[in-house]
Amino acid sequence: MIMEKQKTVGILIFDQVEVLDFCGPFEVFSVTRLDESKRMEEPSPFQILLIAERDQPIVTMGKMRVLPDHTLETCPPLDILVIPGGWGTRRELSNTKLLEWIKQRAAQVKTLSSVCTGALLLGEAHLLDGLRATTHWAALDTMRKRFPQVKVESQYHWVEEGNVITAAGISAGIDMALRIVSGYCGETVARNTARRMEYPYPESDARRVSVSA
Repeated sequence: MIMEKQKTVGILIFDQVEVLDFCGPFEVFSVTRLDESKRMEEPSPFQILLIAERDQPIVTMGKMRVLPDHTLETCPPLDILVIPGGWGTRRELSNTKLLEWIKQRAAQVKTLSSVCTGALLLGEAHLLDGLRATTHWAALDTMRKRFPQVKVESQYHWVEEGNVITAAGISAGIDMALRIVSGYCGETVARNTARRMEYPYPESDARRVSVSA
């Protein structure tokens, strides 16, 4: 499978975002190559942009400082949008400006995705109504109670419904991103990407830590 042009991936970041929630997918998309034999000569078929509400560093969980590439206002058109989670989602659930931006961008992108409690932001923006979705095991009950119109799944590492993909907690974002790579570039490219990362390729979406919820 040959992509006609480089696809633009926007990854939202905010204060107290979970590091691996956004860095995991970032790594997957940045490591991807269509031709492994030209890894050092050719770029990734994905351009990755970090998007924040303001043009200043955000402070993650764990206190890593990260500088965004664009603000909500300066963000260019996107093909793929990734909404990560973390403790900061609690605050962002009442951020009407951010929720409206997510809703607007969701209508424009080809692929909408979330990692961990990023799914709560999609739910709050009414982007999961009538769909199956998942989130971090510790937030499953919260998601069920807050969004009764969403069918919350607890047994899958990621759930794909049309152009919307939601992933379980933290490291599940890597699996989800590999699934997106497979969809755009083919399974061979996705497997080569996982091999480059020395990460086990997800053979299905059922690889999940056992949960009681």
